[in-house]
Amino acid sequence: MTGIKWRTRTNRSTRTLRAGVGGALLLTLLAACSAAEPAGDTVRQPPVDAAFDYQLGGAYPPPAKVRAVSRDRTADPVPGRYNICYVNAFQAQPGAKAARWWQREHPDLVLRDKDGETVVDEDWKEPLLDISTADKRAALAEVVGRWIDGCGTAGFDAVEPDNLDSYERSEGLLTADDAAAFARLLAERAHRGGLAIAQKNTTDLIGERRRIGFDFAVTEECAQYKECGAYEKAYNGKVFDIEYETKAFDAACRTWGKKLSLTLRDRDVSTPGEDSYVYRHC
Repeated sequence: MTGIKWRTRTNRSTRTLRAGVGGALLLTLLAACSAAEPAGDTVRQPPVDAAFDYQLGGAYPPPAKVRAVSRDRTADPVPGRYNICYVNAFQAQPGAKAARWWQREHPDLVLRDKDGETVVDEDWKEPLLDISTADKRAALAEVVGRWIDGCGTAGFDAVEPDNLDSYERSEGLLTADDAAAFARLLAERAHRGGLAIAQKNTTDLIGERRRIGFDFAVTEECAQYKECGAYEKAYNGKVFDIEYETKAFDAACRTWGKKLSLTLRDRDVSTPGEDSYVYRHC
């Protein structure tokens, strides 16, 4: 499937993880199994506090001081930079073409409600993928895993699987434990391919980062949502944060500018030459 598009974070309230009985059982089983620790020296880790550019709206030559770049998996990496590959891993892409692809190829892997209707992220019109069972997670890991393999073949250094928090939009059909279990499969696939893997947003799952195998974080608006401290502590500064509001960015630079990689972008993540284009780093 081609034509993968990007997304940026919309208004989202921070939630506290409340695992039920089933969730507690899964966490116990995960703890009993060998933990998927971050890959350490087996993959190339990202630079700390490096100038970063978030290029999901279109690829372009990054500013001279930029050392790390995130691009869509359909784009080429930038020679001489640390390249992060964006993959929409927990939701399908918006649009009729993507919907038809999933209905034709994997209709059983799209999340449906009790009436058989597709559950959709209404902000982005993206159907949710069904990660509710081990069998479905394994099947989806093969689909998304091929995309991750493609990132490695293309020459990327790392992958950021987006929509880790899709369970929050699942009408109660998915749980945080489902997301953690699926993310663990993706981390194993990334590490086998020599790629580091980022936690994308979702402070609820910071405590599961070692079991999952996350190596660093790519966050949106950690300053706006008062989350930067949690990510900095968890990942020892290996955090690339994108802010979309100037006030929040300036405040973050004063507090976190020497500890985290902070970038200001426009919400359209547009390219130079477009009227909406914004890029700053501190």
